[in-house]
Amino acid sequence: MSYALELKDLRKNFGKTEIIRGANLAVNAGERVAIIGPNGAGKSTLFNLISGRFGPTSGEILLNGQRIDHKAPYEINRMGLSRSFQITNIFPKLSVFENLRCAVLWSLGYKYTFLKFLSGLKDANELAEKYMEMIRLDKKRDLLAMNLTYAEQRALEIGITIAGGSNVILLDEPTAGMSKSETTRFISLIKEVTVGKTLLTVEHDMGVVFGLADKIAVVVYGEVIAFDTPEAVRSNARVQEAYLGSHVADEQAGGH
Repeated sequence: MSYALELKDLRKNFGKTEIIRGANLAVNAGERVAIIGPNGAGKSTLFNLISGRFGPTSGEILLNGQRIDHKAPYEINRMGLSRSFQITNIFPKLSVFENLRCAVLWSLGYKYTFLKFLSGLKDANELAEKYMEMIRLDKKRDLLAMNLTYAEQRALEIGITIAGGSNVILLDEPTAGMSKSETTRFISLIKEVTVGKTLLTVEHDMGVVFGLADKIAVVVYGEVIAFDTPEAVRSNARVQEAYLGSHVADEQAGGH
């Protein structure tokens, strides 16, 4: 069986320090997976390995059945995987529309050769408009990205991430720095724009995790110690001890 994303005995050393210690994970197409774990557990390193920023020390990473370990980030992106970052990564001096139009060009086959002016690329313009409406920034169409609110900039980055046409999306702490109301709206937005896509997200806010994920992967000391539904992970004694904390067990026992 070919998974959308699969990690096989993945390991990463920095010098003599082993950060990822034989991680295994198999994500089906269309699943939404939250990766959680204590600080220093290796979550960001795992994302960097999957997206090609780091090469693994050993092990395999497969995207739709094809190995991508040791490929460059741009090669992995062209194979169907896009990633957003903790720090908003947009073109600040371009408008909302221009940011999204840049994102769709490669997926439409324009690559680096432009035989027409961008304004004449009807398919690119229409697709950019579509994504702009999806992320609810159509009323900010011509506003420079640098002048958007923080939450709007994050929404734009999500739009850029999905506009490339990738089927596997990696979001690194997408709601970090947002208010509770912004976070609630953003969860709904992420669900809406990733319908039919495979989603992996690193997230510390457990409200976001339980509200968004079909499955949760718990990473502790560089290993995936649990990978299951939110309900199963929440009741997993090993997870409670390693990450969620004794308060979860107390809640289940009726304590405070």
